[in-house]
Amino acid sequence: MPVEVTWWGHATATVRDSGVTVLTDPLLVRRLAHLRRRRGALPPVSATRADLVLVSHLHADHLHLGSLNRLPPGTRVVLPRGARRALAGLRRLETLLDLVEVAPGDVVRSGAVRVHAVPAAHDGRRLPYGTHHAPALGYVVEGEARTYFAGDTGLFDGMADAVGAVDVALLPVGGWGPYLGEGHLDPGRAAQALARLAPRSAVPVHYGTYWPIGMDAVRPHEFHAPGDEFVRLAAELAPRVRVHRLRHGETARLEPSV
Repeated sequence: MPVEVTWWGHATATVRDSGVTVLTDPLLVRRLAHLRRRRGALPPVSATRADLVLVSHLHADHLHLGSLNRLPPGTRVVLPRGARRALAGLRRLETLLDLVEVAPGDVVRSGAVRVHAVPAAHDGRRLPYGTHHAPALGYVVEGEARTYFAGDTGLFDGMADAVGAVDVALLPVGGWGPYLGEGHLDPGRAAQALARLAPRSAVPVHYGTYWPIGMDAVRPHEFHAPGDEFVRLAAELAPRVRVHRLRHGETARLEPSV
């Protein structure tokens, strides 16, 4: 049975496997601080209906309280361990949502799907002022296929062993411009990660959706280019992987390995 991946923009995607719907890092607003959504319509209300919602880390573009508040009551939301202690706003959502905290190695089940929390090399604090630490995570959604959602991460030793064999990889390839610091994947590092993981298919995410107000008239190519650059570099470093460069709201049907 094919796995379906829909990219809504930034790190927000829907993975459908074995009758289970998983939503990643929901960011469902037009503006976040100095960032404005410049490409793709906002995800429809139907996108908020999921069996599981996965939050990779505490940064506001991945753990967005206003977007979580738009989820249907009772939705199960998987968070890094320590998230509620770090964010008072999450504690206020406890009466609305089913919040589950995990650390690397933990497993959450929903129907026929198992979700494995895996490590990520990224600052897990709520920036710019956070002092409480919670681990940044990736997740592997295991049903008919094994789909890796990386959240935000840099390359790290033992990455392939930590993630395990996967059929599909959703990898971040950009950010708010061409210069990304430690703990991020740009197109080149994402292609290296792809070569290490060796999935059957890949979908680039975390680029070309939001960028700072005023920058759209100056250097818009810097926000769109990472997708194409990742496709080019992936063809060199991981030629056996089929890369699906989705448009906002587009769905790919991906066959798991036999």
